[in-house]
Amino acid sequence: MTNEYAIECEELRRVFRSRRLTGQVEEVVALDSLSLQVRPGEVYGVLGPNGAGKTTAIRIFSTLLIPTAGSAHVMGHDVVGSAGEVRRRIGLILGGERGMYERLTGRQNLEYFASLYLMNPRRGRERAQAVLEQVGLAHAGDRRVEQYSRGMRQRLHVARGLLPDPDVIFMDEPTIGLDPEAAQDFRRLVPELRERGKTVLLTTHYMLEADLLCERIAVIDHGSLVALDTPDGLKQRFGAGQVTEATLRHASPDLIERLRAVRGVTAVESEMEGAAQRVKVHSDVGRDVATSLRNLAGADTLQSLVTREPTLEEAYLSLIRESGTG
Repeated sequence: MTNEYAIECEELRRVFRSRRLTGQVEEVVALDSLSLQVRPGEVYGVLGPNGAGKTTAIRIFSTLLIPTAGSAHVMGHDVVGSAGEVRRRIGLILGGERGMYERLTGRQNLEYFASLYLMNPRRGRERAQAVLEQVGLAHAGDRRVEQYSRGMRQRLHVARGLLPDPDVIFMDEPTIGLDPEAAQDFRRLVPELRERGKTVLLTTHYMLEADLLCERIAVIDHGSLVALDTPDGLKQRFGAGQVTEATLRHASPDLIERLRAVRGVTAVESEMEGAAQRVKVHSDVGRDVATSLRNLAGADTLQSLVTREPTLEEAYLSLIRESGTG
């Protein structure tokens, strides 16, 4: 492998083995011949269902787990043979609240981790202050972590990942636990990192987050790559035409079956919100489903009606169903 890519893996495989009380060995294939290439300075998303292998891949890239087969490189360095070189160039941001020392302040936590990166004390203090400001925790840097809210703890995790000013940043579900304001602040941070030339590999279950932040998205399922494209490319390839959404003031019992019979309609979904009924109709591009829906439901029943392109979430769900998970 060359230095052309910031992150690269080829035919990556990871099998977890466990022995039951009966003595039988059970194998779980977490990654199965996965190959990815991430360009320097790219924000690259990885999507997939729970158990698809996203976190396993990040653990291998960040040298926390050794692959069963295949190879992986970060900034041109092998994650197994040159693990120390890899660690000097990466930051790791995990979702959740663990990994910090509760009785220490946020600043003391960061200065401690700076010492583990072999920074001298002055440099450690400077970096701790810089990242506290970067994630909006400067006002709380001298409070104990046990006094932090869940969202503040996650901001501190982000600060820890940015502490060594890494070339490559792995983010595994980084906005879990963040309140909407903090999550929005985080989403502003990622483009700033890209502008500074950082490479970001992001896993998330929030499709809007992936759509807004990622230049390319890899979708993996059962440990294998099933699609790779830009967010718009995925929506065009797997978004199944167009979507017409309507809210009705009250339920119409036979509306769903009548809509399914409309020419060009591929799927119809419905749910109740109190007395109101929300209807989502998937159809071929160019079909005037809105007029059919208005005629079938009655114009006086409609509260809202809009036709739009499929979202990334809708394209993703369609793709996962095609791959055999749904």
